[in-house]
Amino acid sequence: MILTDQPWLEHPATRRVMAALETAGGSGCARFVGGCVRNALLGEAVDDVDIATVLRPEQTEQAIRAAGLKAVPTGLAHGTVTAVADRRPFEITTLRRDVSTDGRNATVAFTDDWAEDAARRDFRLNALYADRDGRVLDPTGEGVADARAGRIVFVGDPETRIREDYLRVLRFFRFFAWYGRGAPDPAGLAACAALAPGMVRLSAERVSKELMKLLAAKDPRAAMKAMAGAGVLARILPEAEVTSAFEAMVAIGDDPVARLMALVPAEEAAAVEISRRLRLPNAVRDRLTAAARALPEADLSMSEAAARSAVYRHGGGAVADALRLRLAAEPPREADARRLIAVAGTWTPPRLPVGGRDLSRLGVPPGPETGRLLKAFEASWIADDFPTDGHAERLSSLVNPPRG
Repeated sequence: MILTDQPWLEHPATRRVMAALETAGGSGCARFVGGCVRNALLGEAVDDVDIATVLRPEQTEQAIRAAGLKAVPTGLAHGTVTAVADRRPFEITTLRRDVSTDGRNATVAFTDDWAEDAARRDFRLNALYADRDGRVLDPTGEGVADARAGRIVFVGDPETRIREDYLRVLRFFRFFAWYGRGAPDPAGLAACAALAPGMVRLSAERVSKELMKLLAAKDPRAAMKAMAGAGVLARILPEAEVTSAFEAMVAIGDDPVARLMALVPAEEAAAVEISRRLRLPNAVRDRLTAAARALPEADLSMSEAAARSAVYRHGGGAVADALRLRLAAEPPREADARRLIAVAGTWTPPRLPVGGRDLSRLGVPPGPETGRLLKAFEASWIADDFPTDGHAERLSSLVNPPRG
């Protein structure tokens, strides 16, 4: 089998890197591996090009530099050197076999046996190689068939693969979300359920990164249901529930953060705790908490003026997120939600048009009264949908209310 119509395969940068390696190690010393081969077979986009080689890391680094390319020793202990050609990175790793593992880190030994290297990989559809001309090598004999059938099957014994790295529990569901069809592989699913407690060894960053990648899949609903059914979701996110609201959120859009919002309680305290425990990026934490604060004001029946009022208080992004949560819970209200989300996304809140100097000119000395009057003005201005004129009269009436 030969890969065809693959721009990344023919790109001059790719050719230069492969030529550098083969100059040092001879024809066939290096092959493309993993995702780029899998995605090429499936007609999916190829973002990263990884290469496996029989060359030792120091030989790889020397070969890349000898060709006038940049070599970055990104992981020499594990055999990895990153080559940069035409500003494109290529991760090049020496063929390996595991000597020992602790469920998180592995001690490896280098090898020149392609089958041995394939045997330590996670899933058969990831244990695929291709030479510089696109000829595919499938050492497990099932990788190509798995990719085409949408099967996520561990290489060899599932429990052995998982005990080598417990992150593979989450990767099983992530790859099922992205590439799986039908039901999950029974043996793999059973192993993930049985060994899920071992994920306690993983860092929060590794867990959250894998979770967000899963949620970014085109349709992660089946994977999330399978993960919940196997007891894996409760291990990493006990607050999560795969409800109809989550399923509706997947249909609304492909934003993984919005999908996470629909999985967990829409409460600020819960958002803070989840973000802390999973060490989510600050931007994700801030979106979760802001949406929770805005949710009480987000109503699919509210007017556009009320939507602008909410945006003024909470920000357009938070209101849009809160409205999506409402829409996920009330799917028939899509037209209302889209109209209000458009307001949240396009309306720019104005600045408060008056300040302490304006009050000073009306004879109000600086102090608590200034703050009280400004708050009263702001509340009246918001209630009237942010008028652009009449500010002096409005402020004067607050300072000197009419008698009567």
